[in-house]
Amino acid sequence: MSDHKPKLLIVEDDAGLQAQLKWAYEDFEVIIAGDRESALTALRSEEPAVVTLDLGLPPDPDGTTEGFAVLDAIMALKPDTKVVVASGHGARESALQAIQRGAYDFYQKPVDIDALGLIVRRAFNLHRIEQENRVLADQVGEDKTVLGGLITAAPEMVKVARTIERVANTNVSVMLLGASGTGKELLAKGLHDASDRRDQSFVAINCAAIPENLLESELFGHEKGAFTGAVKTTEGKIEQANGGTLFLDEVGDIPLPLQVKLLRFLQERTIERIGGRKQIAVDTRIVCATHQNLEAMIAEGLFREDLFYRLAEIVVTIPALAERPGDAPLLAKAFLQRFAAEMNPKIGGFAPDAIAAIDGWPWPGNVRELENRVKRAVIMAEGKLINADDLDMGNAEADDAQPLNLKSAREQSDRKVIRHALARSEGNISSTARMLGISRPTLYDLLKQYDLHA
Repeated sequence: MSDHKPKLLIVEDDAGLQAQLKWAYEDFEVIIAGDRESALTALRSEEPAVVTLDLGLPPDPDGTTEGFAVLDAIMALKPDTKVVVASGHGARESALQAIQRGAYDFYQKPVDIDALGLIVRRAFNLHRIEQENRVLADQVGEDKTVLGGLITAAPEMVKVARTIERVANTNVSVMLLGASGTGKELLAKGLHDASDRRDQSFVAINCAAIPENLLESELFGHEKGAFTGAVKTTEGKIEQANGGTLFLDEVGDIPLPLQVKLLRFLQERTIERIGGRKQIAVDTRIVCATHQNLEAMIAEGLFREDLFYRLAEIVVTIPALAERPGDAPLLAKAFLQRFAAEMNPKIGGFAPDAIAAIDGWPWPGNVRELENRVKRAVIMAEGKLINADDLDMGNAEADDAQPLNLKSAREQSDRKVIRHALARSEGNISSTARMLGISRPTLYDLLKQYDLHA
């Protein structure tokens, strides 16, 4: 039976208190140690999740030096251990020093068994949550990565990745359509890395971020003396990407006169620098992206139809984060792992309320918004777990998006739950049905009714 109980190591030299504490914690597998050597031996062999540590240990029972030496050794050997320290000596100063050295919490002697029990149970709960977070973070890195660096478990994004992989080794121009922040540049880089151009340059340019009068020079380059300030001959982005891939982000912002020049490049595969007189052959593959409706712009005379068809030989539509069930928590954990390692190593994961908030948030800013919220939370969080308030999502309200019609509300809810279950089971029908608590035939009926696909 004891094999199924969580392990609690009690480091205490008072035999009477040892017995009292062991009796008080019948729901734990209690291991007793009375000095540094036996405590560290038990830590290595039993790997307890939680340790209660009396700082007044022999050979310094009236001080704290030996207790702090044990604490330091525990943190060095197994830093995820939750250590709850106790001392009757200079309690406040000892508490601050213990926390600084990595202790989880502190209590003052004489021991209140019930109060200490609450602290110990909270410590076990936190250890379990952090362990689950680490397992999930490892799963993110190992199992949920497609197209190089794209993390997803949503069938919609897996389909996008597979489409890009299929066209990667062709020379067709690819247009990525999606809202701002959906990861268009990441997908473009994934396409490049999956192609036979991977050993050459991947060059990206945001056409909306460069003034119109400079964009032509940025794309096509210029000769020395072509205009005031042109003190040397400079290659443009198209030339820099020769042999590789050029990613044109926000291609809808290219002005009409420059669209003509870009079209000529796509037709002839040669360019002419500003101020130049010779044609330069360039083997550059174009991948472009936009969040604008180019067909509406064509109708208004703002975008050339012939250029559109040259750029959009293959069109890939990227779903918004809200349309990718299960991906927000996966991505959040991946971002947390990266930012915590860089900026705040004490952060161990997300509290349950944060995961619930992330899963239910509409994400109008898509993956970029999620990344920014997690980054800010990692920097600002005071505890070891990020909560919903750290993400500024403590009062997440989605009432405005809810339909008033009960039938529509039920259908919307059914769709969301089924899609989440499909994502978490990676499309496995049996696992999804078990998760939802329904039979396989019922699940098939619902998939057909709501036009969903495993």
